[in-house]
Amino acid sequence: MSTERREVLVIGIGAGDPDHLTLQAVKAIRRADVFFVVGKGPHKASLTDLRHRMIEEHAQGPYRVVEVEDPSRDRRPMGRSDYTAVIQDWRERRGEIFETVMREELTATETGAFLVWGDPSLYDSTLGILADIEARGALSVSMEVIPGITSIATLTARHRIPLNQVSRPVHITPARRLADIGRDDGGDIVVMLDAGESFTQLAGDDVWIYWGAYLGTPDELLVAGPLHEVSDHIRQVRAEARERHGWIMDTYLLRVIDPPVRGAGPMAPGETSEDRRNGC
Repeated sequence: MSTERREVLVIGIGAGDPDHLTLQAVKAIRRADVFFVVGKGPHKASLTDLRHRMIEEHAQGPYRVVEVEDPSRDRRPMGRSDYTAVIQDWRERRGEIFETVMREELTATETGAFLVWGDPSLYDSTLGILADIEARGALSVSMEVIPGITSIATLTARHRIPLNQVSRPVHITPARRLADIGRDDGGDIVVMLDAGESFTQLAGDDVWIYWGAYLGTPDELLVAGPLHEVSDHIRQVRAEARERHGWIMDTYLLRVIDPPVRGAGPMAPGETSEDRRNGC
């Protein structure tokens, strides 16, 4: 085990709304001396800019910002085994970069920080990569994790619905595994990381979808309604948004509704099915 020790804060910053920062996250930002900001390229510069604004607003005392360019990876459709290998290679290359910047830009007496979208425990690689660095013995990483508001919590709040139905499970899955879950047990399904509109895989007049993109940001988009009615509309909205921004980040919940108990949540006064389809 290396005797070189680095103290690192992994701070969940929410789904995109600056007000999603918890008081604990703000206090953690104020403790940091060095912020490692991972960039996703010019097409996602707005995500990097938001991190910079959070740092400028809440950091105290002298601090440094070290920008880290995320290594590229193959994003073509592929089988599960190939995908796993691609992700493992990407994580290893990312880990090498993290290890280098922590060694070169952070001293043993300073505290570093990574600002992570949503919550660090949910479909984010930072915790795993830092654990891998520690396991290799390259650096002794003292890590503190500050939880954040997830895109899932933001999605259900914006649609004014509970995440679960009474006595039913909730599945959280990347889109590529949606077909493995199906609708056999009647549980609700939260789908993340969907590059190919996988919601079209579920059929039935009793399936509702609660969809959201760019959650928590000024560009937020919301659509809800029976899947067979709003599926084409969501596809159109997704295509237009991707063309406009160059990227899209969406999350959605699929819910099987058993009449007469309509677990989709009550309509607001004056609200119509068309309103829900349009995300009003």
